[in-house]
Amino acid sequence: MASAAEQLASNLNFRTFAKAEDLKKRLWFTLGALLVYRLGTYIPLPGLNPDAFAQAFQGQSGGILGLFNMFSGGAVSRMAIFALGIMPYISASIIVQLMTSVVPSLEQLKKEGEQGRKIINQYTRYGTVLLGLLQAYGIAVGLESGNGLVNDPGWFFRISTVISLLGGTMFLMWLGEQITSRGIGNGISLIIFAGIVAHLPTALAGTLELGRTGALSTPLILGIIIMVVGVIALIVFVERAQRRLLIQYPKRQVGNRMFQGDTSHLPLKLNTAGVIPAIFASSLLLLPATLAGFADSATLPGWATTIVGSLAHGQPLYMVLYAAMIAFFAFFYTAIVFNPKDTADNLKKHGGFILGIRPGERTAEYIDYVLTRITVVGAIYLIFVCILPEFVIAQTGVPFYLGGTSLLIVVSVTLDTVAQIQGHLIAQQYEGLIKKSKLRGGKRGR
Repeated sequence: MASAAEQLASNLNFRTFAKAEDLKKRLWFTLGALLVYRLGTYIPLPGLNPDAFAQAFQGQSGGILGLFNMFSGGAVSRMAIFALGIMPYISASIIVQLMTSVVPSLEQLKKEGEQGRKIINQYTRYGTVLLGLLQAYGIAVGLESGNGLVNDPGWFFRISTVISLLGGTMFLMWLGEQITSRGIGNGISLIIFAGIVAHLPTALAGTLELGRTGALSTPLILGIIIMVVGVIALIVFVERAQRRLLIQYPKRQVGNRMFQGDTSHLPLKLNTAGVIPAIFASSLLLLPATLAGFADSATLPGWATTIVGSLAHGQPLYMVLYAAMIAFFAFFYTAIVFNPKDTADNLKKHGGFILGIRPGERTAEYIDYVLTRITVVGAIYLIFVCILPEFVIAQTGVPFYLGGTSLLIVVSVTLDTVAQIQGHLIAQQYEGLIKKSKLRGGKRGR
């Protein structure tokens, strides 16, 4: 039997949406903020030669710069003020999460609730500034070393570039936080989502153009479309999949009242690590090709050229290392974001227990055992979703934006945003029911 919330959600319609004024304001704010972000990706850095940079970028688009260009919505290819994108903030967040598992003081802050979370977020912002400074200065020096990329090299160009890129990153971080608090969905995720989606029409048009010119056959294009739909369906299924552990709460007496025992569930996501393993694995594998692209090919030794060629998209070594790194980071990141011992201690503190499992250390061991097994399934799922498009891209030459990482991000963010919209609509329904019940109660009282 469906729950009351599910029955209520099934009755949602456009009339409910039309009455949700607060939701409409949040949606308009989110769309406006994303529009500002897209406009910023077209504002170039001062002192840069756009034509020379565009030609230089074409030779590096297959490396890590292509991946960052996808996440920044094309800002890297134009070297706009948003070229760093939100990646320094994401890197700082991951570093702080790692440190909370190692540094006792940060681990204690994590357990202090909302106040501790605010302090950790502040540390993340400081880390974003530091990483942004280093990356922006590195980009400025790299641009100056290029042939004819900068109109007037020197310290003035470096300082202006650092200020522009770091200011763009800090603005995006602030914009993402505003979307999270005043809009719909996770602001940081939506900014990355908007950058990827903005290039999907171009990628689709490029695929269709290849079909028109005969480079791709019509059955192959239809097969690619079917594959993409199937991968999206798989992502939706797995991202919503949970392994629920039954939690039992015993009878308890509060004052003179006796409360009956209750049951609940501890949901464990099949893919706890999310899209982070795919991003990390892609970045590390594309780094050698990027470094080789900046170096002079004539000065590279033979072994370095062989390694770079073996790590190209679609090569067997690339596929094996990509799968191995995804599996490693899936387990590594899951161990960081989910601590079975803390979960077991919280259950014991509130009197909850898993049937047949002793509270405390035994419960932590059981949760870790279950989490390890489902993480194996989650890692296999991530490897399949990421390797299959890579294989198709290597064999057919379809655009890079149809890769597994971009599909994972787009589908995951869409699911999260739709869930939040549905939550607002359900809350609107509940408010309407409460108002009606109050009106009826007032009429009866008269």
